[in-house]
Amino acid sequence: MLMVARNARQEAIKAIAATQPVKSAVDHTKTSISELYGENVFNMGLMRKVLPKNVFSSLVRTIEKGEKLDSTNADAIASAMKEWAVAKGATHYAHQFQPMTGITAEKHDSFMNYTADGTAINEFSGKVLIQGEPDASSFPSGGLRATFEARGYTAWDPTSHAFILEAVNGKTLVIPTAFCGWKGEALDEKTPLLRSTDALSKQAVRLLKILGKEVSRVYSTMGPEQEYFLIDRNFYLQRPDLIAAGRTLFGAKPPKGQEMEDHYFGSIRPRILAFMNDVETECYKLGIPLKTRHNEVAPAQFEVAPIFEAANVAADHNMVVMEIFRQVANKHGLQALFHEKPFAGVNGSGKHNNWSMATDKGENLLEPGHTPEENAQFIVFLAVVVRAVNKWAKLLRVGIAQSGNDHRLGANEAPPAIISVYLGEKLQDVVDGIVKGAKGKSRVGGTLDIGATMLPTLPRDASDRNRTSPFAFTGNKFEFRAVGSSQAIARPNSYVNVAVAESIDYVATELEKKLKSGKDLHTAINAVVKDVFAENMKVVWNGDNYTKEWHAEAAKRGLPNLKNTVDAVESLEDKDIVKLLSTYGVLSEEEVSSRHVIMLENYIKTINIEALTASNIARQMLLPASLKYQLQLAETVNATKAAGVKSASAAEKGLKEVCELTAALAEAIEELDKTRAEADEHGGDHTKHAKYYRDEVVPAMLKVREAADALELLVDDQLWPLPKYREMLFVY
Repeated sequence: MLMVARNARQEAIKAIAATQPVKSAVDHTKTSISELYGENVFNMGLMRKVLPKNVFSSLVRTIEKGEKLDSTNADAIASAMKEWAVAKGATHYAHQFQPMTGITAEKHDSFMNYTADGTAINEFSGKVLIQGEPDASSFPSGGLRATFEARGYTAWDPTSHAFILEAVNGKTLVIPTAFCGWKGEALDEKTPLLRSTDALSKQAVRLLKILGKEVSRVYSTMGPEQEYFLIDRNFYLQRPDLIAAGRTLFGAKPPKGQEMEDHYFGSIRPRILAFMNDVETECYKLGIPLKTRHNEVAPAQFEVAPIFEAANVAADHNMVVMEIFRQVANKHGLQALFHEKPFAGVNGSGKHNNWSMATDKGENLLEPGHTPEENAQFIVFLAVVVRAVNKWAKLLRVGIAQSGNDHRLGANEAPPAIISVYLGEKLQDVVDGIVKGAKGKSRVGGTLDIGATMLPTLPRDASDRNRTSPFAFTGNKFEFRAVGSSQAIARPNSYVNVAVAESIDYVATELEKKLKSGKDLHTAINAVVKDVFAENMKVVWNGDNYTKEWHAEAAKRGLPNLKNTVDAVESLEDKDIVKLLSTYGVLSEEEVSSRHVIMLENYIKTINIEALTASNIARQMLLPASLKYQLQLAETVNATKAAGVKSASAAEKGLKEVCELTAALAEAIEELDKTRAEADEHGGDHTKHAKYYRDEVVPAMLKVREAADALELLVDDQLWPLPKYREMLFVY
């Protein structure tokens, strides 16, 4: 009987073919979502039941007004939290925080304490709840502290509820926190977000008061749509590049990609649907309001979207969602990929960041409204946001800057690096009328005398969506579409918040000046809004952001086009940006400088890892496979000629082509290694170092890939060691 040899890729495919969807642990025909929702969260409803009335009232004031929580009340909350967690099976607690690594961090401590008589008791004090002390020495600090300075603190964020994380063999009480150094310097992504929320609230409350509305607090809201890829874990474990770099550094274009557009919103395969069901179940238990799931444009790409939440809660939840995806995917024999561009030639992934502002009374400040007063308020805040994006476009670009996003921005799947605003035809018409003057008429009807008469009715879907815009108005919010899929969303939202806070401050000050000069509120609003729109309309673009015409037009308008991470990060040295962040208390000058260093270091380290991985794979896996095939072809040519066959043209042609490409691959590997080694010569200057990696190492990597991908299409399929795109993207 003839035995057919199988390589590792084929064995993986055989195993995948026999894989069945994993049955969910929860039967939703017996347990409803409403029963599951928030069952593992120490939320306000639960605290209202288990805490003394005065303690609960004190906590509410802390959450809503920022009042300090005294130690007695903190002890009472900690005791109730511990009792609840232990009753649900938790044995440990952990302060979870977001260091500047792009992922979360946590240290687990047991509730158990040991007494002198040899017994053990469960303890958890208010002091421990409010403040933890993990070692801070090994987290990125960008020069804020020396390596030997190890003390760091986690500070409880009472606005983001504690929850129980279920693992295979145990449960842990997880407490969302901020993270800072011994001197109070922010060492995380969440602290600036909380600070920016305070800055936004202070200025928005002030502006609303001028407009005749009394509120205690304003906060930003977010609804981050999360895109991701799923591939079979058997393939993932055979791809050293995916393991080390999160993206494929090699891979020839498959015969079929996304050109048929048949995956987008297509029926969800049973195995993937089983995974999605389990993800949603785990998220519901943690009170994470997932709403939508569907196939995305690229094969093996998917998306999930939640309902809006307060910015800091949404930031925490998004980090938890990504971790749940990873864990549940492994349970289903899959691997979740969050890199912005894990596969070349098909769409990458983003994290569409739906941003708005809301008052403590639940009013969305970007809701157009239906009355003159609401119209005026909406237009004022719309003008504020347009000005913020125009004035602080570079800062917003920094917020989305990382090496992964460099592969995606502007590639017909994501907005370009030029930050602009999309308003839509109807809203643009309204704004044009305002700029032309109070007597101007909108094409859609209605006078534009703000505050006195109604604006044209603006339904929530007043215009089509613009998928090419980085910052698009979508009915009652702005969609910051340029955020990368792997990013911690705290950073970009910190920058949006502070940009808008400064713009609110400006508009409020201008209104106050006109009111002091004797103008009535109606006249003052008309004048200020008209001027703000007129001065900042250059950032508004309602057309196709992908076109060459827009890039040329943007250059004429003087809009910044920071095409890559290195260029974008340099903006953190702009005096205006440093002043903005420090003036509004989001980041001190030292903290801004640290972010500049950390982001460049991260870029350098990421490209270095990719270069080393590319070299290793090419040298140890792809080159040997190519040489082996070259030898087979040579033997075929010799055998054919030895048999007296006059022509061996097919084998000879193939041999020549493979020899040339193999030589090119070997040469490219040597050049990459040499180029990468020379990068250390620029190590004294972070900017020069990063630019060298961008300008020299990245192109050297691409040359290796070019030769390798060409060889993949020629070398005997049995010999090629890496799972191919046609397998990873379609076999799962």
